[in-house]
Amino acid sequence: MLSNHCRALSAVALAVALGGTLSLAQSSDGAIKLNQIQVIGTHNSYHAGIAPNESKLWQAKYAEAFKGLDYQHQPLTQQFDSGVRQIELDIFADTKGGLYAHPSGPSNVAAAHLPPDPDFDPNGIMTKPGFKVMHVQDVDYRSTCQPFIGCLKEVREWSHAHPGHIPIFILVETKQGKPEGNIHLTMPEDFTSATFDALDAEIRSVFPPDELITPDDVRGHYKTLNQAVLAGNWPTLASARGKVIFLMDQRPVGPVYLAGHPSLRGRVLFTNAEPGQPDAAFIERNDGPAANISTLVRQGYLIRARTDSDTKQARANDTTTRDAMIASGAQLLSTDYPVNEPARWDGHFVVALPGDAVARCNPINASAACNAEALK
Repeated sequence: MLSNHCRALSAVALAVALGGTLSLAQSSDGAIKLNQIQVIGTHNSYHAGIAPNESKLWQAKYAEAFKGLDYQHQPLTQQFDSGVRQIELDIFADTKGGLYAHPSGPSNVAAAHLPPDPDFDPNGIMTKPGFKVMHVQDVDYRSTCQPFIGCLKEVREWSHAHPGHIPIFILVETKQGKPEGNIHLTMPEDFTSATFDALDAEIRSVFPPDELITPDDVRGHYKTLNQAVLAGNWPTLASARGKVIFLMDQRPVGPVYLAGHPSLRGRVLFTNAEPGQPDAAFIERNDGPAANISTLVRQGYLIRARTDSDTKQARANDTTTRDAMIASGAQLLSTDYPVNEPARWDGHFVVALPGDAVARCNPINASAACNAEALK
């Protein structure tokens, strides 16, 4: 196995061979740990928005609720090009295929005597087995990448075209359970241990071990993942460059994913754990408070926070939450409005690091060795 120093030098050589401009500073960032940086991420990164005529129907029936769905993102490749380094993919299990191939949206449009919207699945991807990516089945189901493995392949293609990049964090939200509200929606499959085994296998079919950062990599010789994190055993930025790291969104599914895998041994994703638990390394604090996030960052945890939600801050150009989350030191700052997203409302709400940097030294726990040049 290559040492961190050798990996960094290899990245430099590869970048040069491909005509890249990877700086020598990137080969000397071995003193910076993965949890000592801060990057911009996107919420529901696949979200293509609801089709025009379906939008008319939902706005007419559920005007207030629709406001929270009225956003969309550029394809993943364009997001990475603009500096996003954390994405979120919502997945539905579809073991046999076809469960979500016939959403009610198009039939609702036809019943309302409106022109049909563009076909959401012209290639029949939804009829095949495998995890599907969407926000809400039947209602908000259009994605810029499909299926899940297709999204992963897009990530890997971009990664290979940009050797030595700041690592990409991939948040995975598993959708299951009885749909809420009075709207009839397709009942999703439950996520069992076998489902999660299939999820790990699907990820590993795209990314080989040397392109992943897994719980085993962070745990090292420590008994638990939590012990390793509190001891500062995150990999260095030098060894993490060019790789991806998978994180689990919901906390309730953690015990199912952990079954048979104490402290996430052999697993791919980091669970969204409670501080102090054996599997604790990644923690969501979507709504803060900022002081609590800063405390967890100082302890060594990797934190995801949201800078805005449901289009509320963007509509009002309210930067209060955004500014507090950036200052909190949360390493992953999730937004619906990264740099280069088209303006929708007055004020052009946007979330970016100073100077529109791809990454910056964490304001709470960065080492003295961290500098802007090293994070290019």
